Amino acid sequence: MIPTLFPDRHPVAFLVHPRTDVAADLGGICRPLGWVPNGVYAAALRRVEFPSPVTGTIRFADDPARTAGWLITVPLTPRDLLSGGRRAQRIIGRAVDRAAQLGARTVGLGALTAPATAGGAALRHRTDIGVTNGNAFTAAMTLLGAQRLLDDLPGDALVAVVGATGSVGGCLTRLLAQETPNPLLLVARNEARLRSLRASLPAGRAVATTDLDRVRDADLVILLTSAEDALLGSRHLKRGAVVLDDTQPRNTRPELLLERPDVRIVDGGLVSVPGVQRRGFIGLPPGVAYACLAETLLLGLCGHRGHYSLGSPSPDQATLLLDVARQARHLGFTLAAPHSFGQPVTVSRRFESPLPAGVVSQDRQRGEVVA
Repeated sequence: MIPTLFPDRHPVAFLVHPRTDVAADLGGICRPLGWVPNGVYAAALRRVEFPSPVTGTIRFADDPARTAGWLITVPLTPRDLLSGGRRAQRIIGRAVDRAAQLGARTVGLGALTAPATAGGAALRHRTDIGVTNGNAFTAAMTLLGAQRLLDDLPGDALVAVVGATGSVGGCLTRLLAQETPNPLLLVARNEARLRSLRASLPAGRAVATTDLDRVRDADLVILLTSAEDALLGSRHLKRGAVVLDDTQPRNTRPELLLERPDVRIVDGGLVSVPGVQRRGFIGLPPGVAYACLAETLLLGLCGHRGHYSLGSPSPDQATLLLDVARQARHLGFTLAAPHSFGQPVTVSRRFESPLPAGVVSQDRQRGEVVA
């Protein structure tokens, strides 16, 4: 049971990693690192197991003298992490060692460090530090984001969940079935897991498919997988569709808004945290955090000991964190204002322009360390 007050808050650590443009990402941490060609980084990271450096710190506005957490960058590319394997898990394990050495009692798995460790299940043996994949609060925030978008769609809008059998997807699907009346279209690659997920829902509540092209029927598409074969394109979307992209690295491209000005793409999993003081580059403005980072911070705030979200979190875990977030509302921990490719947008039926200003140029010129 998570405590309801915060007298025993403890420090946490959060793992991040570079995106595809490693030079740009590392240049955001230390400018000279951006001068090294990507090819050099790619070759070096494949051949050498570098230590994971501390690249940022976090403090809370209600206790600024105390370090609340550290950002630790795992020196692996998305390709390395998506391929998984023992090498990736070994390097992530050393980053967790670093977190424990710093004094963190909880470590959060950002972005692809979570699937690379089977949603943190590969770290279940750790008794020296609690591990969370951040997916319970991510599912909760994605639910709130979906509900905000559904307010502007027809009452019978079809909601497609792409990556429905993943760690976030399974929890989110059950939350959607509980909290919304909308029909659900579940999309994933593993047919057996899809059938099992559908069977866990009330009869007739959802349709399941392995065919991404079926997404063309959906009014709202929630994207939860970074798999290369799940890259959403113009042909996958009906006229006027809304996409809630909760992937990191993301599986939509800003050019899609130029091709399809009728489509809206909204960033998912963003949390407003004005009371969190962050030093370190994660590709987000001050006062905004990824939900997986927010989950880690909430667990530290309330003094939770041991593991939390490992593998697939339950709806109860997501709901419990929403309760903790309400108690921490003096620091924020609420759904962030809508963004599209990092730019503030409205969620009305049409943007003021087909593409938020500067999005394409920023996406091409600047990489991000993702959480």
